[in-house]
Amino acid sequence: MSQIILKPYWYLRHGETNWNRQGLAQGRTDIQLNETGKQQAIQAGETLAALFRNGQKPFERIISSPLTRALDTAKTVQRIILDSCGLRMPLHVDNNLQEVCFGVQEGTPMGDWYKPWIEDGFIPEAAESFRALTERASSAVNQALTDPDVPLIVAHGALFRGLRSAMNLPVDIRLPNAVPVTLKPAETGWKMNMLTLAATHADKV
Repeated sequence: MSQIILKPYWYLRHGETNWNRQGLAQGRTDIQLNETGKQQAIQAGETLAALFRNGQKPFERIISSPLTRALDTAKTVQRIILDSCGLRMPLHVDNNLQEVCFGVQEGTPMGDWYKPWIEDGFIPEAAESFRALTERASSAVNQALTDPDVPLIVAHGALFRGLRSAMNLPVDIRLPNAVPVTLKPAETGWKMNMLTLAATHADKV
């Protein structure tokens, strides 16, 4: 089973899309951010820029999925950090950070098939298995962690479930749209913190 290198990194799921709002499986379908999602990306950028303004250097580069909803979120964060702090953050795209392919389920409601896909090895027609997703996602993040600096990974919800599996964390937990997450090795596994403009709360698992 894949494991994530024990080094800190940041994770940001893309902002909301209309398919998110409707509860539809997106997968590889390249759905754009809706207006709420664009505002969420701005808020995430402002949250992260505030850390830099306060003298912190939480991460040194951004690595994004190529899908529009993630890449636009990443570009928004990059722009706000530049405008707010004068810091031009390098932004790279990694195709291995694409969302899982849900095959025939894309564009359909998230239904009873989803939990068996995670837990029981069920694979919808023309889809990617959860095991393959976990291998691909962990490989991409481990590649990012081979460099000495800390990355911000901007990608997707199901892909983060694969990463949670590789970190031995509870898997079937929904990550909110566009809420920055810090992940750091801890004595008992990993410590995960979710950041907002209003407050920071910790989820130790």
